[in-house]
Amino acid sequence: MQNRSAKNQIYVAVVGVGVFGRNHARVYKELEQQGEGVYLLGVIDSDVSRADAVAREFGCKAFGSVEQMLTTHSEVQAASVAVPTVRHLTVARQLMKAGVDVLIEKPLAATLAEADELVALAAANKRIAQVGHLERFNPAVRATLPLLTQPMFFEVHRLSVFTPRSLDVDVVLDLMIHDLDIVLAFANSAVKEVRAVGLPILSGKVDIANVRLELESGCIANFTASRVSTERVRKLRFFQPRQYVSVDYGRQEVLVFTVGKDGAVAGTPSVNPQIGVAKPAVASEEPLHAELKSFLQSVRQRSRPVVPLEDGRRALGLALEIVAAIREHGKKVDLAGMAR
Repeated sequence: MQNRSAKNQIYVAVVGVGVFGRNHARVYKELEQQGEGVYLLGVIDSDVSRADAVAREFGCKAFGSVEQMLTTHSEVQAASVAVPTVRHLTVARQLMKAGVDVLIEKPLAATLAEADELVALAAANKRIAQVGHLERFNPAVRATLPLLTQPMFFEVHRLSVFTPRSLDVDVVLDLMIHDLDIVLAFANSAVKEVRAVGLPILSGKVDIANVRLELESGCIANFTASRVSTERVRKLRFFQPRQYVSVDYGRQEVLVFTVGKDGAVAGTPSVNPQIGVAKPAVASEEPLHAELKSFLQSVRQRSRPVVPLEDGRRALGLALEIVAAIREHGKKVDLAGMAR
């Protein structure tokens, strides 16, 4: 066994090494090689051949279960939980009760009751517990935070081409939940009203959805999410007094259009001399790198994560409310009857 205290390393593991989990293992290994004070001890997957393949790829141990790892390697301090959503509670419970800090992929849980149990487990076991809302760590999102004043209207599009990944959940829980989390964080206001429509296209779940939220602050937010698009789009735009801000998640770019003197000073004049255009500096970084570094810092310092479980619970609650609203809208217009 390596001397963890001497090297000041945090021993980590990844539970579930499908597409998301493999990326967690990759980034932990890269951070280890960059001297970030982390050591990727192993990966766990019920598909042992997959665990073996990922372990060989990143030079760590492979395990078929959490129990197997904990029995032989009690030195593990932190773990990413990237199993299917329905198993988040079971796996995270095992880890937290064994004294392991956790980063749980989004959505946090399958139900609000499970999310509440995860929050309670983290508190009872004094564990650092973070939810994997990756876009919080997108450099463009981070560069936008200082610009926020009073957002009053959001327009958000997240479009993706069809893949067989994550078809166990609706597009709301698969894709839109990222943007729900960002808007709730930016607007800092409770939701007053939800209106939503969605359709299954290529799977048995809703594949495309449009949502309109009214917040208690008076802010309106429109969302469109699709996993059956012919193009990939990830953009968020919002208006606040005297400003329009455009965030491109994929390009990691922010554009700010400001009306009046401040605009003219802050940026390059546009076609309209009253509107100044600025492009804030964005330090490019893979969001997963930033997310895992932030998680490890919380583990090391025993500090509250940037995205605590309570934020994951809030985004999940809104996503489930939207799914229910889509279901009710479908009954109202008799979508099942139209399909017959």
